[in-house]
Amino acid sequence: MPANKSGPVPRKKKGRRGRLVAITVVLLLVAGIGFGAFWGVSTVRASFPQTTGSLKLPGLTNPVDVVRDGNGIPQIYADTDEDLFRAQGYVQAQDRFWEMDVRRHMTSGRLSEMFGKSEVKTDSFLRTLGWHDVAQKEYDTKLSPSTKKYLQSYSAGVNAYLKDHEGSAVSLEYAALDFHNDYKPQKWTPVDSVAWLKAMAWDLRGNMQEEIDRSLMTSRFTPEQISRLYPAYPYKRNKPIVEGGAVDPATKKFSPKASANATPATAAGATAGLQSQLSSLSKTLGKVPALLGPNGNGIGSNSWVVSGAHTTTGKPLLANDPHLAPQMPSLWYQMGLHCRNTGPKCNYDVSGFTFSGMPGVVIGHNQDISWGMTNLGADVTDLYLEKVNADGYLFDNKQQPFITRKETIKVADGESREITVRSTRNGPIVSDRDGELANVGKDAPVGTTAPDRGDGYAVSLRWTALDPGKSMDAVFELNRAKDWTGFRKAAAHFEVPSQNLIYADTKGNIGYQAPGRIPVRGKGDGHYDGTLPAPGWDPKYQWTGYIPQKALPYEYNPQRGFIVTANQAVTDEKYPYLLTKDWGYGSRSQRINDLIESKIKDGGKVSTDDMQAFQKDNSSEIARLLTPYLTKIDIKDKYVRDAQQLLEGWDFTQEPDSAAAAYFNAVWRNTLKLAFGNKMPKELRPEGQCLTVRPANETGPADENDKYLRECGERAGDTAQPDGGDRWYEVVRGILDDPNNAWWKTEDRPGRPGDKNRDQLLAHAMADARYELTSKLGKNIDTWSWGRLHQMYLKNQTLGTDGPGMLQGLFNRGPWNVGGGEAAVDATGWNAASGYKVTWVPSMRMVVNLADLDKSRWINLTGASGHAYDAHYYDQTDKWAKGDLLPWAYSQTAVKKAAKDTLTLSP
Repeated sequence: MPANKSGPVPRKKKGRRGRLVAITVVLLLVAGIGFGAFWGVSTVRASFPQTTGSLKLPGLTNPVDVVRDGNGIPQIYADTDEDLFRAQGYVQAQDRFWEMDVRRHMTSGRLSEMFGKSEVKTDSFLRTLGWHDVAQKEYDTKLSPSTKKYLQSYSAGVNAYLKDHEGSAVSLEYAALDFHNDYKPQKWTPVDSVAWLKAMAWDLRGNMQEEIDRSLMTSRFTPEQISRLYPAYPYKRNKPIVEGGAVDPATKKFSPKASANATPATAAGATAGLQSQLSSLSKTLGKVPALLGPNGNGIGSNSWVVSGAHTTTGKPLLANDPHLAPQMPSLWYQMGLHCRNTGPKCNYDVSGFTFSGMPGVVIGHNQDISWGMTNLGADVTDLYLEKVNADGYLFDNKQQPFITRKETIKVADGESREITVRSTRNGPIVSDRDGELANVGKDAPVGTTAPDRGDGYAVSLRWTALDPGKSMDAVFELNRAKDWTGFRKAAAHFEVPSQNLIYADTKGNIGYQAPGRIPVRGKGDGHYDGTLPAPGWDPKYQWTGYIPQKALPYEYNPQRGFIVTANQAVTDEKYPYLLTKDWGYGSRSQRINDLIESKIKDGGKVSTDDMQAFQKDNSSEIARLLTPYLTKIDIKDKYVRDAQQLLEGWDFTQEPDSAAAAYFNAVWRNTLKLAFGNKMPKELRPEGQCLTVRPANETGPADENDKYLRECGERAGDTAQPDGGDRWYEVVRGILDDPNNAWWKTEDRPGRPGDKNRDQLLAHAMADARYELTSKLGKNIDTWSWGRLHQMYLKNQTLGTDGPGMLQGLFNRGPWNVGGGEAAVDATGWNAASGYKVTWVPSMRMVVNLADLDKSRWINLTGASGHAYDAHYYDQTDKWAKGDLLPWAYSQTAVKKAAKDTLTLSP
């Protein structure tokens, strides 16, 4: 099973081995092998979209034109809003319906209907969360009439496409699926679109994984050691997004120009002693398909905006590149939505990156403004330990009844399953979804306030996304906003997921707004901050409300003339509300700040080319920090010394052909493994990594009487620890000038004494890295390159991730040898605990030129099409890998000039 699980994976069943063979045979024919070549080619091409001529689309009031450029990117022209979104639904279904269909089954907990009983456990967990139910409530009670109207029009467009297409005519994957079961796609509904925002919110849910990890670490580390592994944000070195400003204590309103005198949110105290056996819950969470990528430090993005005072155009330039899992097709779908004449009946003239299955544009620009997004990382989830019995749970010394509901899970080729979902006042009990989870919290000491734990605690989840909101309204409001005021109004409705929103307009203004529904927590024993599971029975740990929208930080035309967001801290320590304790640590953001400042000093100007070059910056901060220590170590072994010399004179860039980058990153990986990874509990180490260790919770120095045991890692590779991200930069920075720090020491082993100090451990890591790369890249260091080690694969997230290799090969593409790296601006992330494989990437890149929108640039990771063997399946990937961007035509004149195909949709 691949480590990157960024989508639903239909797992193999023993009884279906023959069917998988049948699929392979059919798809060999599809590929044109043997006498079935003609039939195979026709099957492949059956789903390719019609892009020229005319088609009937019932429900339109007037004809709609779909103009595609040489990359198959559609620009839609209509006379009414309803026609525009109806056509958007039709066109996205043409290119991406398989992706849309799988996604809606995931968000509604119905994967078993497509892929059988292997997905029942995943569906059970997703039904427990109840994304689709919440989306239904949003649609019924929260969304504006216009939003509902757009969602209905979009759904009608999708369903018009489905009415005339079935099986392989929809997508090649359905030709394969026909051999599994009698599955047929159901009609699309507006709630299917709304539910997608829940999946997005889940993948960007903040520090839930860190909350679990800190709890799991308590089996091997003291609270003080855990604290060292989660150091404070380095405010003095890495600037927050908003530099200055304060909340007025009386009005609760944030002002960028006010002075901060408020007391900052305090750190954890009462919950520091919690220890919960959450390994099973962690495994369950890991099985939930992550559409965006592995949750944690890597799920981020870069965005920045430079005012016209510092650009060659005289108007702002805005850049954005979200970091998501590499997958086939890319999560993004480029598109333009244009009213031929904007007015009361038709309000939109917007272009940018959309999500297949959801109307509107998520990131992009209209005729007046542009906007970008990065993950704010707000802490919007809390795990609560619950004291339960058969009848209910304890709260405030009283027994409370569960809130329950029944869910029926239909299973392809099998009997339906029924589950009971139990919830407390804190949310659904997520520990019910796995038999192993009955004892979650069994050994969790929480002090004298704990009730009799009996058979252990259950675990419930409090999460802002489980309350209905208006985020779908915000998408359309952003699309039609004309100025800063309209932008901020839209941002106020973008409740989940909480994103950093940057802004620029054609009049020359730039800005930033932190939106989101972010909880205010009770103080617990005085210091509760959501970094560890809390006692659900104690009212002092409940949420007391949400940060007022007017108190959320923003900036508008700051004096410095630019704004950078890259998942760093939003504000300084004096901000009175707790946003999170688990920021990214600012490595990427500060590098972007430095690049911009170096360009504009002494009156220099930033060009569009500069913005594009900044996106490809691959400098390694940890290499800059650690390499001087590595090159000073006296290495006696010439074999290792030859590799060490690669680092002498290296400029710390991570180009694909760099041998020095390959060796340094191997040294970094082995340093982390020796100093931290081998000391981690099994729940955090990578699957398959087995070590001989002392039993958990043993203290004191080892002696000859110690009994060791063989213990294997349990964590999926892309979320194992230490992952090597910029949190670990800060951990190592904190001990680098303390050569005798305990973290540098390793245990003695028979025949090999342990490392006693920093230099011994670094020498050990350099030797291990030399031998590791010899096995992976060969003995001759002259042939080494970072790209050969650091490869990106694009995988179809269903049939391309499981089953016979030939089946995967038909849908997957790659590898590409890429540069960049973990916490670089060119963030081709990899997990140091498990290997060098690329686990997340800049999933798209854009640079918007507010002086002339037709001179903006964009690129997608793959292409417009979701159909294997279509010309636009991955036609942008080679350019993406080189850092190239495509011209982004916006005006009708520019679109017409770039046009290759035009399709007219008629009533």
